Amino acid sequence: MVENAKTPEAKPKRAPTLYFIIGFKLLKGVVALLLGLKVRALMNADLPEQFQKLLQFLHLDPEKKFFADLADRVAEITPANLRWVVAGSILYALFMLMQAVGLIFRVSWVVWLVIGESAFFIPIEVFELVHRPSWITLSILTVNAFIVWYLFANRSRLIKHHH
Repeated sequence: MVENAKTPEAKPKRAPTLYFIIGFKLLKGVVALLLGLKVRALMNADLPEQFQKLLQFLHLDPEKKFFADLADRVAEITPANLRWVVAGSILYALFMLMQAVGLIFRVSWVVWLVIGESAFFIPIEVFELVHRPSWITLSILTVNAFIVWYLFANRSRLIKHHH
């Protein structure tokens, strides 16, 4: 008996950790995009006045030294600075969203891109942790190290290579 039936292509296995990484990348991308759009909306606004409104909305005392110093810094922001923030935020958002979509479709080169991007920040985070220890930096370092380890260790299981 001759079998002419083709074997069905194997579906990618479920990978809850990969879904977490995808969600993390999507969240970072959406937050960066929203930040860029919000900063874009502030480009023609009176920033010191907007800062005062924000402090009032949050019920914070604008007379405290920290907020007074911060208000002075806000007054120094130029439209050119804001354009750089907008451009950087939107580029970063697109980069994060591209990674998330690539991981959703399990594109092999995107796994390497995510590994490289996450690994790139590890030495910076270690440096920051040594010089200015904080729980936030430790948390970010831990998440990035986990992403690098998980994707590297599971890349052949997660991504089916087509030859």
